[in-house]
Amino acid sequence: MAEPAEIVKGCMVIKANGYAVWEVLQRELDQRFKATNHQNLYFPLLIPESFLKKEAEHVEGFSPELAVVTVAGGKTLEEPYVIRPTSETIIGHFFAKWIQSWRDLPLLCNQWANVVRWELRTRMFLRTTEFLWQEGHTAHSTHEEAVEESLRMLDVYAEVSEDVMAMPVIKGVKTRAEKFAGALRSYSIEAMMQNGLALQAGTSHDLGQNFGKAFDVKFQNKEGQLDYVWQTSWGVSTRLIGGLIMTHSDDKGLVLPPKLAPVKSVLVPIYRKEEEKGPVLEAAHRIAKEVGAKVDDREGQSPGAKFFHWERRGVPVVLELGPRDLASGKIVLKRRDTGTKEPVDQTAIAGKLAEALADMQTGLFTRAKERMKANTVLANSIGEVEEILKNATAEKGGGKFVMAHIKDDPAVDARMKEFKATIRNIPLVDEFDGPGKCIVTGETVPHRAVIAKSY
Repeated sequence: MAEPAEIVKGCMVIKANGYAVWEVLQRELDQRFKATNHQNLYFPLLIPESFLKKEAEHVEGFSPELAVVTVAGGKTLEEPYVIRPTSETIIGHFFAKWIQSWRDLPLLCNQWANVVRWELRTRMFLRTTEFLWQEGHTAHSTHEEAVEESLRMLDVYAEVSEDVMAMPVIKGVKTRAEKFAGALRSYSIEAMMQNGLALQAGTSHDLGQNFGKAFDVKFQNKEGQLDYVWQTSWGVSTRLIGGLIMTHSDDKGLVLPPKLAPVKSVLVPIYRKEEEKGPVLEAAHRIAKEVGAKVDDREGQSPGAKFFHWERRGVPVVLELGPRDLASGKIVLKRRDTGTKEPVDQTAIAGKLAEALADMQTGLFTRAKERMKANTVLANSIGEVEEILKNATAEKGGGKFVMAHIKDDPAVDARMKEFKATIRNIPLVDEFDGPGKCIVTGETVPHRAVIAKSY
């Protein structure tokens, strides 16, 4: 799907199959953004360095990761430009130009773009110097409306993750220590990979009026008074492809949920003699057209090589058709997830293929959900957390989500990091036992939080 771009530290080349998956994800997300009245815009890649300095917490949070342009056109720039790490600042600048009245609100926009963050330790798809993403940015007249927007977009991310990617997630609020730099509050969806490690798969931020004040984004409200806008931002990236791979794939290669697969089914014609070729290919193309499959009729490739090719690429279903199948009126259906083969009447293949794809989509989600449930455990003391995390080694596929009562306090977050773990989020829906005493401070908190080792 991708390979390191060795000439540029921490960057990757996304090959055709991987990019096709990203395009499907883009479409699934984009149609949901537009259904909630967001419009796609595009903003500059280069951001004046002074813009980042206008919001103190924001610049402090991003400074170690910035790539800065100081020379352009053979001359030293009067003011350096930062290559976009995220766009809150430059969008805030333009919001100030576009917004004057409550009639201009809400302003709902999204950008599909690339960003650069100078990571010290990179890992394909999960943490790269340059990556592709979408970043939504909105402005509202009230804080309540901004919070509603933040949660609405978190729901969109969870829906795509679960319904399209078949990757179960936990929706929750990030702790103050883990929130986005410059936000009032951050929300995330957290997924569990096959080895039990957590992956932050998407975030949504309530920015409050912080960027509105930094960039003087004011509007006249219905009472005729000037006020600062309330803003949100939210994003997912090509990290989702990493999550997809680590949630479903196996030692043979990629396993793609049917809803996300660029190619859902491939028909491989099998023949050994020249006189078998014509009838088999004619039937293969006829059946493939009826069911929407791709025919792999490449010359110079054996059927075995073709099966291996599509298996590695995660195509959900491969159909096999040879002279014996032609004679018996059958065709063989093989599923990528289970590896099972089933002879099917050619007259029934359309229905059987649709049934197999639907069953595979449901099955992948169910197995991932059951895996998350089996590896989620409760802890009622700091000692239990330490013991569970010490024994839950990802190398052995035994990572855990530890649910414990935790206070939202940076000192408590720091305590978890002693175990090389973090508080992933505090779930928005309590599925356990309600209030309890924080395992670090002893103070009562509303419900348990997710503690895990992560990518």
